[in-house]
Amino acid sequence: MAADQIVLAAIAGAHGIRGEVRLKLFTDDAQSLARHARFDAGGRALVLAAIRADKPGTAIARFEGVADRNVAESLRGLTLTVARTALPALDEGEYYVADYLGRSVVDETGATVGTVKSIENFGASDILDIALAGGGTVMVPFVAEVVREEADRLIVDRAWLA
Repeated sequence: MAADQIVLAAIAGAHGIRGEVRLKLFTDDAQSLARHARFDAGGRALVLAAIRADKPGTAIARFEGVADRNVAESLRGLTLTVARTALPALDEGEYYVADYLGRSVVDETGATVGTVKSIENFGASDILDIALAGGGTVMVPFVAEVVREEADRLIVDRAWLA
């Protein structure tokens, strides 16, 4: 995927028999996707015809030209992306997860720790999942008291890496 593309959702599979699909959302809600008429899905353009919220973090969508379960099922696993320029400006304290994935992580002495594998949120705050340079992973709270941002890397307080 190009660096100027942001993933907003992934197609989890077919829903029903009329061509609808289940989406895993990487946005706040289904309405965040409704603002975009067209998505890139692995080099294929998909035009949103309808979307509705489902369970938390999911939605049900219908795309133009997808009229039955077999076609909908063939879309499973595709990610829906839009150009970064199509996204709204960020407010203070907001960020796009894509800007942090793969970013280098060091400790306060500058020693390499690893890279950001993912950012999770289990309810309290965002959590960095860091792939350690020596193997394995560690999760740390993505809050100012633990993580500082510097140019192209993140600095994590060593106390959180044990």
